[in-house]
Amino acid sequence: MRKKIGTLLLTGLVLAGAGTGYAADGYDTHPLADDVVTRLAEQGFDADEVRKVLAEAQRQESILEAISRPAERRLTWGEYRKIFVEPNRISQGVSFWNEHEDTLKRAEETYGVPAEIIVAIIGVETRYGRIMGRYRVLDALATLGFDYPKRADFFRGQLIEFMQMVREEDLDPTELVGSYAGAMGYGQFIPSSFRNYAVDFDADGKRNIWSNKVDAIGSVANYFNKHGWKAGEPVRSNVVMNEPADPQWVNAGLKPEVSLAEWEARGVSTRRNLDPEQKATLMELTMDDGEHYWFGLHNFYVITRYNHSHLYAMAVYELSQAIREARESQGR
Repeated sequence: MRKKIGTLLLTGLVLAGAGTGYAADGYDTHPLADDVVTRLAEQGFDADEVRKVLAEAQRQESILEAISRPAERRLTWGEYRKIFVEPNRISQGVSFWNEHEDTLKRAEETYGVPAEIIVAIIGVETRYGRIMGRYRVLDALATLGFDYPKRADFFRGQLIEFMQMVREEDLDPTELVGSYAGAMGYGQFIPSSFRNYAVDFDADGKRNIWSNKVDAIGSVANYFNKHGWKAGEPVRSNVVMNEPADPQWVNAGLKPEVSLAEWEARGVSTRRNLDPEQKATLMELTMDDGEHYWFGLHNFYVITRYNHSHLYAMAVYELSQAIREARESQGR
């Protein structure tokens, strides 16, 4: 690894003596550490340097607590919506769009993703950069990769991606901070997403999603483009229940697999004039006034590739529309 990795042991000792709250023991002696070291060594990493980095990674109980109670599993749609589709986030979104209008226009032209969707993603993820996480990414990925059995394999994989990322980008793995799940920057990319989809949108030779809003905007747009966003196509459609829906049809999955023609044959239709062969998934969302039904279309599914939750995708879409409408009301 590059020279920044070689100074990690000293850096970690200084941090440990500075009242950071980290435990004294790291993850270099964990039973699963050998697997990480071996896999990285096979990719040209120095095994001893990797162990030094793992020695700096500290278990964080608050990370384990946070991942056990994600909002997408605890809240109804009505409760979830109030968090993200609210006046402050909308007005901040308008300001962000106005400030970065040229970059957003270029991103839309380059990748085919509407500016309002890009803005909404950044708004939902980090409130336009105001809340980008407080955990060291190294601690988050190690804690979950070694001490969260339910998804340990995934997060150890992300830890390996992270080590590759910091080598490629010449970054210090002990300095980067993000969410409790190891997501980083304005758009909250996990390491594998950064490596695959982050772009140098201002052509300065660096992919910087932490402090460079131009790169962050381009990277979010590229992520959606690479996941199949179809320019000009709708995201969702209203639902008309001509007869009660079979409970097994509702919220059965995120990927659209039943055509609108097939849904109509089942007694579930839409008022929109859409291609009857277009596939859709049927969603039931609970609000204060009862149950609401929507069809999620292809582009809705693409939003769920960012976060595998229909609540998340619906919040992004509705926030995007609210921001666009608020901006248009200002004559923009």
